[in-house]
Amino acid sequence: MGLTLYHFLVLGAVLFCIGLYGAITKRNAIAVLMGIEIMLNAVNITMVGFSFFNSVPRYSTYLTGQIFAIFIITVAAAEAAVALAMIIAIYRKRNTVDVGEINVLKF
Repeated sequence: MGLTLYHFLVLGAVLFCIGLYGAITKRNAIAVLMGIEIMLNAVNITMVGFSFFNSVPRYSTYLTGQIFAIFIITVAAAEAAVALAMIIAIYRKRNTVDVGEINVLKF
């Protein structure tokens, strides 16, 4: 018995749920970012699984999911860099990274 699309979808769903739980319940901004990154990686796993199992090798369409996954990884890296820069700036001003206490937009 080999791996099937079902295995990829279950793994992606479990990882997405773990990331969603981490993003919703954590109060630390770094933990929220890690939860979002886990959710993006879950989407990558499902896209690669779909492209591998639902492709026609003759037309080279099996790379579609991998190409989208590379774009998602690139966007996630840029998002993490910008978010970490914002968190460092907020920490320098407020001395906290607790998302409940960050109200920078208020006067």
